[in-house]
Amino acid sequence: MTPRDQHPGSAGSTASATTQPLRSDAERNRARIIAAARTVFGRDGLGASMASVAREAGVGIATMFRRFPSKEELVAAVFADRMDAYVQATAEALADPEPWRGFTGYIETVCAMQAADRGFADVLTMSLPGAEALEACRAEAYQRFLELIARAKDSGDLREDFTSRDLVLLLMANAGVLSATGDDAPDAWRRLVAWMIQSFRAPARGALPDPPEDAALYQAMRRASLGIASPETGSGR
Repeated sequence: MTPRDQHPGSAGSTASATTQPLRSDAERNRARIIAAARTVFGRDGLGASMASVAREAGVGIATMFRRFPSKEELVAAVFADRMDAYVQATAEALADPEPWRGFTGYIETVCAMQAADRGFADVLTMSLPGAEALEACRAEAYQRFLELIARAKDSGDLREDFTSRDLVLLLMANAGVLSATGDDAPDAWRRLVAWMIQSFRAPARGALPDPPEDAALYQAMRRASLGIASPETGSGR
């Protein structure tokens, strides 16, 4: 807190006059940081440092950490609306009367969301336990995706050996393609997704290796997030 000059007997009026601008300044800084983080994470992914976000926002690193003590908290604030859209996509897919179209439409929508925002591509392939609201959205979307799988299998369109873990693997693969191709081949991901959707369709054209265990896949997602969750001094991850 910055010391304030007060006239005797005027403490109440002075506090009222000075506190509100401080709240307004804090809110402006918070909004500026979130807007800057959208730009930086969307361009560079979640590996971008908090210092680079602070520079983009035009605030000091101390101000950054006052508003967002951890990177996970910043990530949660930046991607809250996108995670809401992610959940909404599952609801819209379940509302489609044709199970296969709902299933494939959802996959295409989510992969397109990854392509539109490199930072969000990272979010979808990481587990961020410190971002509770974000993880709650992920869990809700996951449960709805299980329903999409069941419907598509019941209709005979989805091969029986498909599991929810196959979506995680696809999102990881898509994130890798997006990172590698960048601006040079911006639509390359579409071919990958189209190939994968065709491979998901029944009848199966051959046996597959067993999918990774849930615990192993979670650890992979958690490990991917460790670099962005650790405290920073402004020099990178």
